[in-house]
Amino acid sequence: MSLLEIKKAGAPVLKEVCSPVERVDKSIRILLDDMAETMYKAEGVGLAAPQVGESVRVVVIDVGKGLIEFVNPVIIFREGCAKDTEGCLSVPNLYGEVERAAKVKVEFLNRWGKKKHLTADGLLARCIQHELDHLEGRLFIDIAESLHEGESKS
Repeated sequence: MSLLEIKKAGAPVLKEVCSPVERVDKSIRILLDDMAETMYKAEGVGLAAPQVGESVRVVVIDVGKGLIEFVNPVIIFREGCAKDTEGCLSVPNLYGEVERAAKVKVEFLNRWGKKKHLTADGLLARCIQHELDHLEGRLFIDIAESLHEGESKS
């Protein structure tokens, strides 16, 4: 596994709509492994492929309950509304209040290409929505109601 460089706001790849993964193969599994290592080293809870310079629909998340790997994720259900503070490894030391769905259901492929579904609420739901925004070329600072520097309130 290798640590990857986390791209910062302003990098063109962060504004691109990512391409779907055509085939989940060894190169995608290596990317998933490297992204997970990079996310843990940076003490993040989620990382999307464009944040490491890859414009493909791949995300890793761990909100403290174990690593979840998403290939070609799509939110198929949203419910409710919740506002909270978010930060991002690509936007260091900047935080903002963002409104998101309180509960989501996501469909995705795992590292072996098997179709999966996951229903999430709380921090996991927020993180899924945040990371999937990256796949559409959106950063949380594009949709935050307010921004502030410093430590996260959460």
